[in-house]
Amino acid sequence: MILVCGEALVDLFAETSTGGEMPARIVAGGSPYNVAIGLARLGIESAFLGGISRDGFGTLLAELLAREGVDDRYLVRTERLSTISVVTTDRDGHPGYAFHGEGAADRSLTAADLPAVLPDAIRALTFGSYTMAVEPVGSAFAALAERERGRRVISIDPNLRPTAIGDMAVWHRAAERFYRAATIIKASEEDIRIAWDGRRSPAEAAFHWLDLGARLVVVTLGEQGATGFSAAGQVSVPGHRVEVKDTVGAGDTFHAALLARLALTGRLSPEAIAGLDREALADLLAYAAAAAAITVTRRGADLPTAVEVEAAARSPRAARSAGA
Repeated sequence: MILVCGEALVDLFAETSTGGEMPARIVAGGSPYNVAIGLARLGIESAFLGGISRDGFGTLLAELLAREGVDDRYLVRTERLSTISVVTTDRDGHPGYAFHGEGAADRSLTAADLPAVLPDAIRALTFGSYTMAVEPVGSAFAALAERERGRRVISIDPNLRPTAIGDMAVWHRAAERFYRAATIIKASEEDIRIAWDGRRSPAEAAFHWLDLGARLVVVTLGEQGATGFSAAGQVSVPGHRVEVKDTVGAGDTFHAALLARLALTGRLSPEAIAGLDREALADLLAYAAAAAAITVTRRGADLPTAVEVEAAARSPRAARSAGA
């Protein structure tokens, strides 16, 4: 089982305004929330740890987790409201986010809400996005990552959302706590560019994270595929040629598929990840890239099933992909 820690929220997808109105649709979301569902669809047991409101949106979020088969024993239900993320996409399908969630349910989790002991069945924990950096949840999750490091895989996807965090200095201080506990760091080229304001290349960021103790760093490169960095060296895989509808959820899909492939091949442990050879790393990246390529052909974060990914992984890879 993989315990996914982070935010659950609703995405409000806003269409182009016409006649003084802006049509919109509400979809369950949040990067870690998507990862938990993505793992379940890939046949991996997952559980979700996060604050979820008892309001109507929170009820939707909790019910969908249950319907997708995600273990809900670690949900922290609260009377605080749900965060709403307003999502707009540009003409190339790249999303922009505006968060409305100060004091909301997903930010309110504290150290007292953490499980005192995790069962042995939990082989990995994941953390990501703005709940790494907003309080009190950021400090609570950092304490959990530090407590469990070495005993279980700790996988981090920064999935940087500056509009939810504000001060980038705060982000860097908060994120460093997680990076030092990490077994895996998966980041997009965009995350790296935003975090260091273009002053650090993807390779420089990867080697920095390896120096901090990560055993595997993966940088996704959009349509160019992905590159993995480990003790075995540097391995790159190309993307898949697909018609991109939007890239919402592509990075979450990649993260879920990366972990799922490790679990399915018996490598979901700190020791096994440290010992990955180049062939195993290439297989891991190819599987995750195939999964992400499916998601970008759909509107919103509609993550694929294991059957769909296996079929896509067997298809020829080419230049157009989104391993975001």
